[in-house]
Amino acid sequence: MERDIGRAIRELRNQRGMTLKELSAKTGLSVGYLSEAERGITSTGIIPLKTIGEALGVELTYFFAPPQAHESEILRSYEQELFRIDEAKYIYYSLAGNVRDRQLDPMLVVILPGQTREEVVPYSHAGEEFMYVLEGVLTVFVGDKEYAAYPGDSLHLSSTIPHNWGNFGTHLVKILTVNTPRFLNRS
Repeated sequence: MERDIGRAIRELRNQRGMTLKELSAKTGLSVGYLSEAERGITSTGIIPLKTIGEALGVELTYFFAPPQAHESEILRSYEQELFRIDEAKYIYYSLAGNVRDRQLDPMLVVILPGQTREEVVPYSHAGEEFMYVLEGVLTVFVGDKEYAAYPGDSLHLSSTIPHNWGNFGTHLVKILTVNTPRFLNRS
């Protein structure tokens, strides 16, 4: 995956006629780091990748493809694919692959720290959701209530109730979610 992201960075940079030094000046990232990222030698974090994308005129999602179709009943851990990043805060991994004929949509969601209450606006949609906290402290909003959810806590609700969640702490939050309708069909 790092090699593919690096190749995409290099291709975009070359298409725009930009040198590594110019990209470094626009991003504040060192020429050495950018060179290693392009060659897939170093891992590129979400925040630096977002900065690189902005400097090259693309959204962060440009660097990631939707999950591949998966026909088997079992999805191996090494087959899990990152398929969506929202606002450089929410990272979604599909736990079932891109299987279109199923109703449930299981995902691993990693929520980066540092959100503010103003950023987390409750919303509603058709369907229902189940959420289980794996790691960290998640703040959950359901209707006019606010809850702190800890590892091992879960929530099951009708998605028509205004809801949302956020990470107001300083550590990652990881949750398992299962939704209907499928998230990929809504996006």
